[in-house]
Amino acid sequence: MTTATQNKLTIGRIYRAVKLSLNGEEQDYTQGSIPKAVFLLAIPMILELLFESLFAVVDMYFVSKLGQNAIATVGLTEAVITLVYSMAIGLSTAATAIVARRIGEKNPEDAAHAGAQSIIIALVITVILSIAGVVFAEDILSLMGASAEVVKEGAIFTRIMFGGSLAIILLFVINGIFRGAGDAAMAMKSLWIASIMNIILCPVLINLYGLKGAAIATVIGRSSGVIYQCYHMIKGSGILKFHKINFRYDLPIIKSIIKIGWPATLQFIIASGSWIILARLVAETGGTSASAGYQIAIRNVVFFILPAWGLSNAAATLVGQNLGANQVERAQQSVMMTTKYNVAFMGLVMILFLFFSTPIIGIFTQDPAVIAYGAEALQIMGAGYIFYGIGMVMTQALNGAGDTRTPTIINFVGFWLFQIPLAYLLAKGLNMQSTGAFIAIPVAETAIALIAWYYFKKGKWKTVKV
Repeated sequence: MTTATQNKLTIGRIYRAVKLSLNGEEQDYTQGSIPKAVFLLAIPMILELLFESLFAVVDMYFVSKLGQNAIATVGLTEAVITLVYSMAIGLSTAATAIVARRIGEKNPEDAAHAGAQSIIIALVITVILSIAGVVFAEDILSLMGASAEVVKEGAIFTRIMFGGSLAIILLFVINGIFRGAGDAAMAMKSLWIASIMNIILCPVLINLYGLKGAAIATVIGRSSGVIYQCYHMIKGSGILKFHKINFRYDLPIIKSIIKIGWPATLQFIIASGSWIILARLVAETGGTSASAGYQIAIRNVVFFILPAWGLSNAAATLVGQNLGANQVERAQQSVMMTTKYNVAFMGLVMILFLFFSTPIIGIFTQDPAVIAYGAEALQIMGAGYIFYGIGMVMTQALNGAGDTRTPTIINFVGFWLFQIPLAYLLAKGLNMQSTGAFIAIPVAETAIALIAWYYFKKGKWKTVKV
């Protein structure tokens, strides 16, 4: 067989695998090739979050045209609304773990029931968060260290974003249900719809309504994704079949979800809270220019982290399903394989950030001061990208096993007992200002990755009951 023929066969196999992963056909991920299982799950998960990160960058591109105050408003608001994302991700993590375990046990009826109970919890939480955000929008921006001008211009943006929390939470939770079932393609398509709608509406509504239009576009886009999800849940064409009885209040199941979900939520709140404090510290020590540059850098960091997070989500699903099928060794092998892929990807991104930070930031703004701060932030944060990749897979593997408490403790120690004190020591104690805050990020993330790796290798996650 010639080299050309071998290449054609390889390309053909890759093409068929990609097509299979995007079609969303039912697969048994507890058997067969592990690299193929990782590939089939990871491709739609990566593409799903790639569109999400693409929207974040496009949104910042158009918002940046409105000036520094608009950039600061969006960045500070999203730093706080990350708490909403934390709730959503926490519930999504619990839903993925329980649904994946039931699917591994070949029990799709109980998987659907657990998924429906997750949605009930999400609805209750959303009411509380939405009301609080709408009522206290100005206070939220003020607490984040925003200037009086930023508060005046940006309060409406903050109010609309919090008012649309329902779409954010449901989009994440329902996608977590689909991922746990192994239907990553459905999760991908719903987020594609949400992101594409956002990308289309964002420049139009910003042109019509200014900063307020960016918030409206986000809420409409995410709501479109949720409508698509609900249609397919009702239609019941996948492995999960939802019925009215699944949505009846079931206290034992809700307790199980909360038992897994609250540490996962706290896990992300701890991380989000740390990012909020760092965002405020940057604003305090560097002013509006530093804050704007930091927010642009963060959007670019997120752009490349989310696809890696998608790859990590594949590890969570594989761990959950294989533990449900009593395939413990296969679960561990899946995690190690996923880690290698993530390290390779994040290594390439690290090189990009280290050597091309200024041109990247220059795409979003022409302000020399903002470019300088943004490029510095991107270089420093990019230096730890390989460890970000390792930490994400290890954390998601533990979460997928239902061991959400261990990553929560790791996050608390890594972020609150290490990253925040280090940031203040460098920024204020050693008078490094915003640069000190930037340095604390990769240092802490590296420590978190190493600790997570240690606890994964200890193997207690293999005995967690869900």
